Amino acid sequence: MRLFADAFFAKRYGHRAVVLETVAAVPGMVGGTLQHLRALRHMEADRGWIRLLLDEAENERMHLMTFIEITRPSRLERLMVILVQGAFYNVFFLLYVMSPITAHRIVGYLEEEAVHSYTEYLAGVDNGTYPDVPAPQIAIDYWKLAPGALLREVIVVIRADEAHHRDVNHHLADELIGSKA
Repeated sequence: MRLFADAFFAKRYGHRAVVLETVAAVPGMVGGTLQHLRALRHMEADRGWIRLLLDEAENERMHLMTFIEITRPSRLERLMVILVQGAFYNVFFLLYVMSPITAHRIVGYLEEEAVHSYTEYLAGVDNGTYPDVPAPQIAIDYWKLAPGALLREVIVVIRADEAHHRDVNHHLADELIGSKA
């Protein structure tokens, strides 16, 4: 996936973030939905997984909404978002049904790639390659940033979110492995 993103977006990190955040919002929604249905079928508690996964999906959606405000994607990019999201949703759904452990582990690795991408983006803002534009109001409100916050602050909080998502998904995979032992 990294090779595709590198080839298509080159160093346009804001536009890259739009497409990647579209995909990133899928696993939490799929996992939350399937965990919800599992809890209903088994008539048992979900151990807090449903809320955790749905909150993760919502957080990723806010990343997307923030970068849409920053980049103003073209019609082609919006079309690509729809196509990529549709394909990834179906593939991830099937993967989660077949092996939730593998699904969470893959998400953990994808989130690590997101941390890496945001670290590169941050370095580009810091060295002047990318302008440190004002943060959109949606980001200021969601992350409770200071009025007048800039893109740099947005990237820092999003990168921290991605690191948290990485850790959560690896932990969930570990829990599933432990429950099978």
